[in-house]
Amino acid sequence: MIMIQMNPSLRKFWEDMSEADQAAGYQAHNELTGKLAASGELVASEALADVSLSKRVAVTDGVVTTTDGPFAEAKEYLAGFYLVDCENIDRAIEHAAKLPEAELGMIEVRPVLDLP
Repeated sequence: MIMIQMNPSLRKFWEDMSEADQAAGYQAHNELTGKLAASGELVASEALADVSLSKRVAVTDGVVTTTDGPFAEAKEYLAGFYLVDCENIDRAIEHAAKLPEAELGMIEVRPVLDLP
């Protein structure tokens, strides 16, 4: 899985970018999505809504409760992901390096656990 991380200062940086620069960022994602789909390596890809819209879910004695998110008290949060089916992690890293967020060190590549 290729995970795109974000934090408040990078969110502000993005929001302050010109429309042309934002469009170039979206285009980079669209191009990678197209290449992954064409190669058959794309399983799923999604951008996630702002972390302030998340909910924490807990079940105690069968009672479900929710609180406003995010779950973790951290500066970084998951902003989006690409689930890819590649021959190895090096291939996934090759794809991840094409994302604009890679230039900011905000990409994580992690194998998906193959459960029985």
